[in-house]
Amino acid sequence: MHQVALITGCSSGIGYETALMLARNGYHTFATMRDAKKSNPLELVIKKEKLSLSILELDVSDDASIEKAINHIQSEAKRIDVLINNAGYGLIGFFEDLTLDEIRKQFETNFFGALNVTKKIIPIMRLQKSGTIINISSGAGQIGFPSISAYASTKFAIEGFSESLMYELFPFGIKVIIIEPGVIKTDFFSNCIVSKHSMEKSSPYFQSLDRIQKNMDLMQEHATSPIDVAKLILEVLSYKEPNQRYILGNDVAMILEAKKNLSDIEFKKMMMQNII
Repeated sequence: MHQVALITGCSSGIGYETALMLARNGYHTFATMRDAKKSNPLELVIKKEKLSLSILELDVSDDASIEKAINHIQSEAKRIDVLINNAGYGLIGFFEDLTLDEIRKQFETNFFGALNVTKKIIPIMRLQKSGTIINISSGAGQIGFPSISAYASTKFAIEGFSESLMYELFPFGIKVIIIEPGVIKTDFFSNCIVSKHSMEKSSPYFQSLDRIQKNMDLMQEHATSPIDVAKLILEVLSYKEPNQRYILGNDVAMILEAKKNLSDIEFKKMMMQNII
């Protein structure tokens, strides 16, 4: 019997590559996205390779949309074995320049979106007495960076939620895993929302933001491929007893190692020299 996987945020990047990776490796895969108009590139591959991959519209911030997608999957596949919470976006801007509305919207998608979908999947997996929930976090789920305080906060929240959930769901045979990529070679940065106030020359952070954006462009040149994230997810799904967290990318691995080995003062100096 094929395992059934539901993935959010599949119009591009990690979600897109993971949907293809799982479908090519025997999973009955449901790739979901907020806007089905963006499904054309995926549809072309599905037709060409004749994959067991269905595209569904699912907005993680809309309860009715989530229920409709899940009901469709249950009706067609009768079960859900894997949930990959990947939908999200980046909000760039120094905290003083961000509006609370911008921050709330960031949490609505990146954090509450994952909670909304997970909340509806847990009863299905609990009755099956099995399942795997993979939450796509980030290196920014363990380390704060200037200009992404809102984004990092959502990822820190995902980490705490996932860790707590792991203990709660373990007795029911459900695994909870966190994937922490570093910078990934996707459209993530070009799709980021930049705070309007941070882009104004009157902002006290205007020059710092300009430097950070140049650093981001540089990081993209040496970024990890989203295919590598998809390969890691496929591998982790084969483990009987997976770890709680998986780090991916030399950039995030080096920074986390430095944070572990340096004092807080030394680490702060290193970050200030290299980022701002």
